[in-house]
Amino acid sequence: MSQKEHLLGVFEGKRHQKIVLMASVFLFLILELLIYLAAASQAGQKSRVIITDGNGAKVYETAGAVLTSYEKLVFENNFGPLNQYQLRVETESLSFPFRAWLSAAVGIPVGLILLTAFIVRAYLSLLYGDKTDKDRDAAAAPAEQNTLGSLFQFFRNISIFHIGFLTILAVLILWMVPNFVRDFAKLSMTAIQEFRWFFAGAAVFLALLVVWIIYLRYRLSKQMLENQFNIEKFRVETQLLLESKTPQLLPNPASENNEP
Repeated sequence: MSQKEHLLGVFEGKRHQKIVLMASVFLFLILELLIYLAAASQAGQKSRVIITDGNGAKVYETAGAVLTSYEKLVFENNFGPLNQYQLRVETESLSFPFRAWLSAAVGIPVGLILLTAFIVRAYLSLLYGDKTDKDRDAAAAPAEQNTLGSLFQFFRNISIFHIGFLTILAVLILWMVPNFVRDFAKLSMTAIQEFRWFFAGAAVFLALLVVWIIYLRYRLSKQMLENQFNIEKFRVETQLLLESKTPQLLPNPASENNEP
């Protein structure tokens, strides 16, 4: 049991708290520095050597501004003398991969922390049993009597694994969704360029369909207004007709004055 207390004391900060904290901060800074250097190495001016044949087809490509002697030897052993091909150097400027750096800077430390916590928890559960679920159920029993207690109990049950899972999911979304959108846009542009007549015909068809729907809605609205006008006109005429046929219940004062 003392081994369990010693292990829990180290990871919970009960013993050697300053050493554990300083070591964790140092390792975190080293990891973040390595991630930044790896991302920064992908930015800047990047050159590559491209070798093409007489028809312009690419035969060989390698990174760098010049071919090394080993690369020349490998190329000539596979494709023949180098003077029979055309060699050109292409240089492009790459910006700092901010999205990749942010995803790695957040995802890698969180993933390592979750992995370490899972290994420690699994080790303690296998050797000494897991009593956290029973304690949690016993603590949740009096708190579930009202809504406010249930809400506090819900937030209390949120562990580091839930937060870490949501963080990893957010990192994956940040990394995968923009790439998916970019690749989908590239494929769409390529398909439109290759089958432009088909997409042009589809666009014209959709435009005519929209115009036809607008015209039908206009005709329908016009017909509804005409029907409403006719109904209102019929109602007014019917009312006037009924008023003209209604007999006068009181005598006309003008006719009474004219009688002798």
